Amino acid sequence: MWRIPNLITGFRLFLALVTFFCLAGAALLSERLTPGQQFGLERIAFVAFVVAALTDFVDGWLARRLDAVTIWGAILDPIADKVLVCGVILGLLTLGPNAAVAIPAALILFREFTVSALREVAAGKGITLPVTLLAKWKTTLQLVALGAELLVACWGAFGLSSDPATLGAATVAANILLWVAAVITVITGAQYWEQAHLALIPHTAPRTPRPPRP
Repeated sequence: MWRIPNLITGFRLFLALVTFFCLAGAALLSERLTPGQQFGLERIAFVAFVVAALTDFVDGWLARRLDAVTIWGAILDPIADKVLVCGVILGLLTLGPNAAVAIPAALILFREFTVSALREVAAGKGITLPVTLLAKWKTTLQLVALGAELLVACWGAFGLSSDPATLGAATVAANILLWVAAVITVITGAQYWEQAHLALIPHTAPRTPRPPRP
């Protein structure tokens, strides 16, 4: 039973790859695929992403419920989260250039890789950077925002309303969510940077000023 949470986390990694390759295939092979095949890949990508996002809540809950928290699970879980986020971002970017998506997506990717590097440096010196409360909500917000962007990108695949006003409103809402997620992501990155700065850079005691000469 104690292996179940880790198996779910591993399944999330697999679904992250499925999401990316289906989106990339739908974009890069569009000239060779029929519209039905292209839409099929987009639907698979969206469903795989939603299931993967849900497992992010299930594996941690099960690990605590079954008292199956392990070091391997603690390592694998954030890796799976980052692979899922990076995979769907790269997949979305293959569908076409979109500054409203590309800029906040770049901020998210920059933060994720920077914080990962900080954690490695800190771990090498035996220092743990504690997770902030805001960072705990950051991944959830990222997944919701990216799910909204993915739904907009795959709009036609689900036969949703073809009214430009409806699609436009959904696009604006998804873009706002992604920008909010990017801002929160950058803020949490700054928090980790401050933690690393205080933990890794030695601080010397201030010098006692010399008394003035008579």
